[in-house]
Amino acid sequence: MDLRKLKTLIDLVSESNVSELEITEADGKVRIVKAGAAPVVMMQPMQVQQQPMAAPAVAAAPVVAEVPEETGHVVKSPMVGTYYRSSSPGAKAFAEVGDQVKAGEPICIIEAMKIMNEIETDVAGTVTKILVENGQPVEYGQPLFVIE
Repeated sequence: MDLRKLKTLIDLVSESNVSELEITEADGKVRIVKAGAAPVVMMQPMQVQQQPMAAPAVAAAPVVAEVPEETGHVVKSPMVGTYYRSSSPGAKAFAEVGDQVKAGEPICIIEAMKIMNEIETDVAGTVTKILVENGQPVEYGQPLFVIE
């Protein structure tokens, strides 16, 4: 896990009433437990276990359609919170589909623990997709925008 992500999670736990937080990602699992004043971090790398090959099934399994991978740069949520497209209700949205954005430009707000955090894009380009709805809760690492 990226150290910046880990530090952000530790800060969120230490500043909140949350006593324990556990996150599982492809590269491992992190568990942060608040013990007294300072959080304690426990990391476990994911272990892939080899399963013995099973005999082929007589009936064919149903085919599951794969979700196509997004093209372009995907801007992901850096935190857990509530997604907002504009700075206040009725205000113009930071970014719309088709808008040209510059690196470092705010494209949305995520409210976390009553704090409004402006989220900036890290690339310049055209917004091709907005993947979440206004007022929707978002998770850490959840795709928000596609920029090409």
